[in-house]
Amino acid sequence: MNTIILIAAALVGIAIGAAVLLVWQKSTATSAARTIVDEARREAEIIKKDRLLEAEKEELRIKTEAEKEVRQRMQKMQNEEQKIKQRSNQLNQQQSENARHRNENDARARELDAREQVLESRSEELDKLTRSARETLEHISGLSSEEAKEKLVESLRDEAKTAAAAYIHDIMDEAKMTANKEAKRIVVQSIQRLATETAIENSVTVFHIDSDEIKGRIIGREGRNIRALEAATGIEIIVDDTPEAIVLSGFDPVRREIARLALHQLVADGRIHPARIEEVVAKVRKQIEEEIIETGKRTAIDLGIHGLHPDLIRLVGKMKYRSSYGQNLLQHSRETANLCAIMASELGLNPKKARRAGLLHDIGKVPDEEPELPHAMLGMKLAEKYKEKPEICNAIGAHHDEVEQTSLLAPIVQVCDAISGARPGARREIVEAYIKRLNDLEQLALSYPGVVKTYAIQAGRELRVIVGADKIDDVETEKLSEEIARRIQNEMTYPGQVKITVIRETRSVSYAK
Repeated sequence: MNTIILIAAALVGIAIGAAVLLVWQKSTATSAARTIVDEARREAEIIKKDRLLEAEKEELRIKTEAEKEVRQRMQKMQNEEQKIKQRSNQLNQQQSENARHRNENDARARELDAREQVLESRSEELDKLTRSARETLEHISGLSSEEAKEKLVESLRDEAKTAAAAYIHDIMDEAKMTANKEAKRIVVQSIQRLATETAIENSVTVFHIDSDEIKGRIIGREGRNIRALEAATGIEIIVDDTPEAIVLSGFDPVRREIARLALHQLVADGRIHPARIEEVVAKVRKQIEEEIIETGKRTAIDLGIHGLHPDLIRLVGKMKYRSSYGQNLLQHSRETANLCAIMASELGLNPKKARRAGLLHDIGKVPDEEPELPHAMLGMKLAEKYKEKPEICNAIGAHHDEVEQTSLLAPIVQVCDAISGARPGARREIVEAYIKRLNDLEQLALSYPGVVKTYAIQAGRELRVIVGADKIDDVETEKLSEEIARRIQNEMTYPGQVKITVIRETRSVSYAK
């Protein structure tokens, strides 16, 4: 029994402890809940305050922007209002000026009407006086007005013809003078903008040596060295009594240059024998070929010409070793190219095409082969072969009138080629040929009837013809100058142009005894 009581008491104690534990846990949970709720309330208050501050800032920003926009609109409205006021003032001023002009026009119209009435009255009076004067003249002269008019026309007819002829002649002279003046301006301006140097080459090159002992080594045993050198270069080598000099003779400047450089290397090296000569000549020929290509490329770059075929570049480089009438061909072509570009710019054409055509116009003088064709025709065929444009090909072929000119580049190239070849110092003529050309000019003019004397002056650039005043009149004088110019152009070859001046004078001679 006691055990049961103890067990029951223990169970009661355990139950009481559990109840107490439950009550303590509930109290603790309630306290924690209150704490969490308080913290949530504090955080909510803080967030609320932050949101209110942000809202106030946003409101302030929107308000500021609105005020700024309002100020801008007000300023804009004020500006528009100011413009409207100015426009209104201008319109008012214009209306007042228009009204003033209308008043002035009305006054002028009234004045003109009054003048017109006065003129009409005076015209009527003048008609009356004219009829009265005509009747008086007819009565005095015994002729009617128609008969007097016919006689007057007949008397003035010859005078009118003479005046008309003189007027036409003056107009023609003025037109020629204006055209010549404009053409001279373009040509002179083109020449002035281009500074050139003169390079003259001969068919002979002189190779200088230090002493005459070297001549024997160049000749070799029984002349084998000089024969090998001539065979390798194609140049005649003249070793004579000229002190410290050897003459290289040949019409091909490239070969002469190869021979000169080969001789220089052989003399400097000291080993001169046929095998060495062939080796050095082959090496120099390769160097010259590379220099030709480099010269062509440098020329194209200097002139700003792009896209040239490599074979055309090589032909341009070969011009350095060619000459025409003593004028270096490459220098002539560069000069012509620059003149063409300047003249094309003056005339409103494409200067790049003109420069290209001017550079290539004489490539027919430096072909690798020598066909039986004029150099202009050969140059045109080479340009067509290497896909140059048709107008450039035509300018090359037509610069000596072998083909018809089909583009404006052709006459520009022709004129600039003549300018470059005819300028002072550009080319050199043999004295005999020069004198013969002057004599031919004078004899051609002397073959015409009425010509008394002829003088070729200014190196053949001008021909003065003196005619007898009793044999040729003024009209025939002009015809004679044109006929002589046409015949010179068709029958003679000359650089540039020739001016023909026909002089006719009348002299009256008396003697006092």
